[in-house]
Amino acid sequence: MTNESDLRQQMAMLCTSLFQRGFSVGTAGNVSARIGDAILVTPTNATLGAIDPDRISKIDADGRHISGAKPTKETFLHRAFYQSRPQCGAVVHLHSTWATALSCLEATDPDDCIPPLTPYVVMRVGTVKLVPYVKPGDPRAGDLIADLKGAYSAVLLANHGPVVSGKDLFSAVCAAEELEETAKLLMATRGQKTRLLSDADVADLKRSYANM
Repeated sequence: MTNESDLRQQMAMLCTSLFQRGFSVGTAGNVSARIGDAILVTPTNATLGAIDPDRISKIDADGRHISGAKPTKETFLHRAFYQSRPQCGAVVHLHSTWATALSCLEATDPDDCIPPLTPYVVMRVGTVKLVPYVKPGDPRAGDLIADLKGAYSAVLLANHGPVVSGKDLFSAVCAAEELEETAKLLMATRGQKTRLLSDADVADLKRSYANM
């Protein structure tokens, strides 16, 4: 089991990296990781570029505040993944530019927001579901994710941004980055004839990398 102090340091470091590379701006976005029966989550109204490891919030599985600064108002997004996907060890919610742009387009397929343009999005993210719009801070967004019953490791909140889970914090961050970069490729190739991976290619990748 990961040492809590080390996990706090890793979370602060990865949040800073996301912020410095433009995956998060201002106080947008929040990150969490499971630690035993509890959850570490970034504080409310905090920039990911300056997360103090000692002030990272700690909540229990029901969302009750245990210690640290006041947690993000969107803890329900994180708890929905932990409750519906037992293998989930971390969750990253961003307002990253290209994935958010896809979440705003009427043409985006709500059942498959990120088509298989590259093998890496299949390997690291999988199929991405569009979750209907509710205003930021509305717990119904968590209910909508829970209603998916763990079938997806990542979703796009309509007109809002991505929420991505992973088996651990590093994996969740890498998956969130992969989703954003694939969204950028999709936006860059819009209107052009695009060669997607075949169903057979996707099935082969899922068999080969099922435990990533």
